[in-house]
Amino acid sequence: MQFPLILTLIGPDRPGLVERVAGLVAEHEGNWVESRLCRLGGQFAGIVRVFVPATQRPALTAALATLATQGLKVESYPDETGPTPDAPALAAIELIGQDRPGIVRQIAAALATRGVNVEELRTECVSAPMSGEPLFKAQARLRLPDGCDVASLQRDLERIAADLQVDLDFEPSAT
Repeated sequence: MQFPLILTLIGPDRPGLVERVAGLVAEHEGNWVESRLCRLGGQFAGIVRVFVPATQRPALTAALATLATQGLKVESYPDETGPTPDAPALAAIELIGQDRPGIVRQIAAALATRGVNVEELRTECVSAPMSGEPLFKAQARLRLPDGCDVASLQRDLERIAADLQVDLDFEPSAT
């Protein structure tokens, strides 16, 4: 029987980290099925979903814990999500504007008020092409709850975008 685990990883970035984790998963007859990994600042961070035989779970968890001696902290959690609901409504947001504190907070608050789940969020600050001023860019994939008033959500997001003076594109039927 395969047991799903979610792994979180964080530590100083250096070559070979992904290979070391993937090697331990493979050594314990595991299957790496999904991940999001990146370098932020000087740190390597990620989240990984693996399936491992139930009999190998304790050994894999112990082996991953030994990576702490190499500076990589790995935590494992049972994936108890169960089956995915049928065809949930998805949406996407893309935002760009002059960087300022509070952009993520205001957008996230509007989403949370309506029960919208942020499934993936990518943000970065870049230099504007002509002026060099910092621009904040965000992309998010959202899961809309049943019965979500999409038009009202879109109006709320557009109002916040206008207040923050950022460009926001909301796509209510993203995949």
